[in-house]
Amino acid sequence: MTKVIAQCVALLVICMYAISAASALELGLITGGEGGGYHRFGLDLKRLVKADGIDLTVLPSKGSVENIFAVYQRPGVDMGIVHSDVLAFVGELPSNAALTHIARSIRVVFPLYDEEVHVIARREIRSFDELAGKRVAVGQEGSGTYLTARRLFKLSGIRPSERVPIEGGQALAQLKAGRVDAMVYVAAAPVQLLKNSVRAADGLALIPIVNKTALESYTAAEIPTSAYQWQPTPVSTVAVKALLVTFDFRGSECASIGRFAQQVASGIEWLARNGHPKWRQVDLDYRPAGWEQYDCVKNALGKSPPQESSPSASGRERNPVADAVKDILGTD
Repeated sequence: MTKVIAQCVALLVICMYAISAASALELGLITGGEGGGYHRFGLDLKRLVKADGIDLTVLPSKGSVENIFAVYQRPGVDMGIVHSDVLAFVGELPSNAALTHIARSIRVVFPLYDEEVHVIARREIRSFDELAGKRVAVGQEGSGTYLTARRLFKLSGIRPSERVPIEGGQALAQLKAGRVDAMVYVAAAPVQLLKNSVRAADGLALIPIVNKTALESYTAAEIPTSAYQWQPTPVSTVAVKALLVTFDFRGSECASIGRFAQQVASGIEWLARNGHPKWRQVDLDYRPAGWEQYDCVKNALGKSPPQESSPSASGRERNPVADAVKDILGTD
């Protein structure tokens, strides 16, 4: 009898393990540099969904341009965080077949938060227009800052003498040393790099962006005086929206992203209390212009039934989004 009981217990354990394994879900989220806002948001999401049996792998990256193509093609990457203007840039190029296919294959899961465009320069440079003919650090290739900076210069008709593709820490060091005249950094204010590593004695200031053409394509924003001790006045600028996106999966992947979205929607208050402070500004009902929420997410949230479609990723190794940034926005 004891042997029979032991066998029954063992069988029960095996069944419970099988059920647990069947309900477990593995997803990959590509974010940004480790320690940055995107990566921290990813880690918050990982903590939230773990309780529901979702194992979210949070992957670092160079940023939005890399992320959108990774979501489109890279194995193990189900979702990514990107700047809204990266999606806009992709959607604006109907003559580029590769980008058109990517645009048709990417879906918005949820909007996240606004990120202000910081332009930091020596104090004698007082306007965005005065960056013409100057050496400007525009962010690391593959980052959202890189695309946003180049797009703003293109829209405004301003031509720096050189656009230096380096990441924020390097850019700030070179700005302080006088090797570049200005730097662009797109992130939610206050940016820890600028808050902790800039002093009034450095002779730097935030430069306003008030160009009409920029304001036609970006949301007007303001960086308040409380953001940085070294900046004594508020500064008008523009902002981009960070978005959580995915590929237009069908079948089981559709249900998986829907299950993930349910946990985010039900846990948004927990995220606001326990996660990055920017979670308090997230409006999950916001819709970026020209982009629909993923129908599998809407279905999971009880908003609409999913529609049949089956886009497929190509096997191209180069990132056509990054190529287009250089080809269309200009090369140095």
